Amino acid sequence: MSTITVELGERAYPIIIEPNALQHTAALQQAIKGKTVLIVSNTTVAPLYAEQMAQTVRDLGKTVYVHELPDGEAYKNLETLNTIFDALLTHQCDRKTTIIALGGGVVGDMAGFAAASYMRGVPFIQAPTTLLSQVDSSVGGKTGINHPLGKNMIGAFYQPQLVLADINSLNTLPERELSAGLAEIIKHGAIYDAEYFAWLEQNMPALRARDAVALTHAIVRSCEIKAEVVAQDERESGLRAILNFGHTFGHAIEAGMGYGNWLHGEAVGVGMVLAADLSHRLGQLNAVEVERIRALTEAAGLPTVPPKLGLDEMIQMMRLDKKSTAGNIQFVLLNGIGKAQVQSADDDLVRATLAICAKD
Repeated sequence: MSTITVELGERAYPIIIEPNALQHTAALQQAIKGKTVLIVSNTTVAPLYAEQMAQTVRDLGKTVYVHELPDGEAYKNLETLNTIFDALLTHQCDRKTTIIALGGGVVGDMAGFAAASYMRGVPFIQAPTTLLSQVDSSVGGKTGINHPLGKNMIGAFYQPQLVLADINSLNTLPERELSAGLAEIIKHGAIYDAEYFAWLEQNMPALRARDAVALTHAIVRSCEIKAEVVAQDERESGLRAILNFGHTFGHAIEAGMGYGNWLHGEAVGVGMVLAADLSHRLGQLNAVEVERIRALTEAAGLPTVPPKLGLDEMIQMMRLDKKSTAGNIQFVLLNGIGKAQVQSADDDLVRATLAICAKD
């Protein structure tokens, strides 16, 4: 078992990474203070794990309800969020009710936002079942929903009480979802740890083959990196923004293609390749490093060429990014592998990078 603590003073919490973490009764007992629990999952994950987790919590003497959401990024919206509030109110859940987010990033973001909002805040636990959510979205307290004009534009910073990352849940993960999670793993090496990036280059075949030792190492190291960054900058006023490497381009691709058509990790994979290209045009990354990022992204089974969206459309959507200030697009760019910073770039350079996005 590996346990990483997100050091946030009195709001610090553990990330437990191990097989069968969903049945970690000692951690659940410590985290759940009230008598009632609402497990929020989706129609894909619930049939696999909801009853198992519900029984574990019932064995602690709790009353458990399960609420299933439709599966997919297309449902990460206000209408679906309201169904969680409907369930909480129907079951007369009080301020001591704990919400457990059982699923991937969409479930975690929405259940967390519901927890932040219901009665102005109830406790919640992240139980991520995808690689992407285990290494990224379940850690750090970002919660929220999409708006038709922009991804994750409505939400809150709200930390969980506990994160349970069950390695066994990755055995049921579709290949495409596994690759999507590898994008966030690559991101962590690219922005923070050159040695980790080199390890990923050597071990990508083992990761894609779901080797338990390799996956555990990657999940632990990625969670360590994210926990270190979040502990220094919880509300993204500075350093934490580097965790958005590839996301300025990526979020625009997701919005432009329609939420759910590209997985988040797929869009981030292309976004990292584009951000590396822009870093190179600014003289901050050499051609060999750009190719290493492209090659590792491709080795992870991710796309490296963006869809054919228009230049003007891409730029307009990037201006809606949360990092933008007064309409100026801010990018997370590299000063070599393992070093990242937030900066703007000349429009001509951005257009040159985006030229391959232009419509035929």
